[in-house]
Amino acid sequence: MPYIERGDGPLVLFVHGSLCDYRYWQPQLAGLSARYRCVAVSLTHYWPLAGLPRTVPFSWSKHADEIAQFLEKLDGGPAHVVAHSRGGAVAFQFAVRHPQHLRTLTLADPGGPLSSLGQARAVLPDTVNPLRARAAQWVERGDPEAGLQLFVDSVSRVGSWAKSTQAFRTMALDNALTLPLQFQDPLPAYTREAAWSLRCPTMLIDGEKSPDLFRRNVDMLEGWLPDVRRHTIRGASHGMNLAHPSAFNRHVDEFLSDSE
Repeated sequence: MPYIERGDGPLVLFVHGSLCDYRYWQPQLAGLSARYRCVAVSLTHYWPLAGLPRTVPFSWSKHADEIAQFLEKLDGGPAHVVAHSRGGAVAFQFAVRHPQHLRTLTLADPGGPLSSLGQARAVLPDTVNPLRARAAQWVERGDPEAGLQLFVDSVSRVGSWAKSTQAFRTMALDNALTLPLQFQDPLPAYTREAAWSLRCPTMLIDGEKSPDLFRRNVDMLEGWLPDVRRHTIRGASHGMNLAHPSAFNRHVDEFLSDSE
């Protein structure tokens, strides 16, 4: 699995979300590598291995297991894992399946649905699936920028795509073909039972202006996890680690220091 590494010290593994890859975590590698061995990965199908044939499975389940396989091959011992958005859902499932590889877990605006109380099925807001279908159609029709603008604005704030940096837009366009694939692979729901099974220290981070979908996940997980702390970054939306890297890095550093 492609990765970049910087620094020495306790191992911190960064897991990206939708349309991203290991480049997403540059502000964290720059800010935290003085004290930690920072490693950021690109999951299967993401740049620099974007465009793999569809015979290679795209699966949140495979992604969760390949994090464990990566850590075994890296031979760095249990890791502090920091994950964002869709990567938060993947890292959560990794933690449930492979707790022996985990020291702490940090979930920033974790994506995916919540298990509805009293119902077996997962529940998402009614507007989510139609919007995702339109975004995927634009990508598959050969106009990825239109699809990415629709998707990015929906998971952050309207106008976020237009205001994003050239580096972010380049990264998202490099990973545009993963958008239809991920919509064909719905994320599993967070459940109270799975959350309660996580005995490692966990930190939840959300943005003051993050969409309700992510803030609801953080609200619920805060009540379900047995060993948890939470930080809300003022003025931030979904991409809080890019827009407010100093605050994000400070919360991560303090949490990891307290957990050593």
